[in-house]
Amino acid sequence: MMTGKRLIISALVLALVQIGFLSWIIAGRAAILRDGKQVLLRVEPIDPRDLLRGDYILLGYDISRIPVKLIGNIPAGKLSSEETSIVVRLKPGADGYWQPTAAWFGQAPAPAAADEADISGHVAEGWDLRTPEATIAPDYGIERFYLPEGEGMAIQNDMRVRPFGIRVAIAEDGTAQIKALMDGDKTLFEEPLY
Repeated sequence: MMTGKRLIISALVLALVQIGFLSWIIAGRAAILRDGKQVLLRVEPIDPRDLLRGDYILLGYDISRIPVKLIGNIPAGKLSSEETSIVVRLKPGADGYWQPTAAWFGQAPAPAAADEADISGHVAEGWDLRTPEATIAPDYGIERFYLPEGEGMAIQNDMRVRPFGIRVAIAEDGTAQIKALMDGDKTLFEEPLY
């Protein structure tokens, strides 16, 4: 009898831990979407469909290619090694889209000003850092946006003829979440908090 009760209690505790963990992940994402600094990034489509998950747009941004000359602390080896974290400082341009102004491997030496934002990403190993004209391609975790089924191809085609943007919320630690897909000034799709 005592073993059956222990089994039930253990199962309940395990279920509560799993629910707590999932709630923590969802609440963290919602906090970024609710409280993060909002920036607008110009996008270009790369691919519109995932057979298992439905329509999506694989996105590239102006910040998807960072010139090596913007990186303030290039490592001695002159190649990115392993999975390297990077912080890219953004500032709004005259057109309203945010652009990279500086970057650092690891952490930024000083906090961003009120009219700036720092976005964190990762750079895969092997990028050549010896030439200032070279570029690297960070991954920020915001390169894919899922759409209602049947809308991916139409939006991808529209992106080829007029500017689209992604409104991104950035937390204080640089973590980014996609908040909305924009067609010019019009919000097409907005991510719910939960």
